Amino acid sequence: MEEFMRNYEKVYPQMYRTAWFYLQNQQEAEDAVQDAVLAAYEKFYQLKDQEKFGAWMMQILVNRCRKRMKTWFSSAENIEDISPTQEKALSKETDFAMASAVKQVFGELEEEERLIVALSVLGGYTSEEIAGILDKNHSTIRSKYRRALQKMRKKLEV
Repeated sequence: MEEFMRNYEKVYPQMYRTAWFYLQNQQEAEDAVQDAVLAAYEKFYQLKDQEKFGAWMMQILVNRCRKRMKTWFSSAENIEDISPTQEKALSKETDFAMASAVKQVFGELEEEERLIVALSVLGGYTSEEIAGILDKNHSTIRSKYRRALQKMRKKLEV
């Protein structure tokens, strides 16, 4: 229990940020993190390499978020649910209008593209780690990441 809590405390901020960007709703993000933590705690004894705890937790979280998205709502509806306070919390350096534009463009990406960008930018994961989390080829992750960023740049160029 103690070891789990030490590891969990290190990855919680990343988990919450990733869930929030993925689900774009504070309550749903908190619930997804809670579900992931419970599932991870129940299976913690199966984790053989403690060095991979963060990636393992993120994989569980991603699966929980995907499950919620299937029965929840589309990202376009979710964008309207974000309050100005939550909006400002995303980026203190970026003004409100730019944050809104970036969030809208981010929400227009395909589900997998959003996840890859969130894991890379927010979670600080490398493309190799993301490939492991999503069980995809490393080259595929790099390509999808580049394409997602290109889509976002193109839509933000006005």
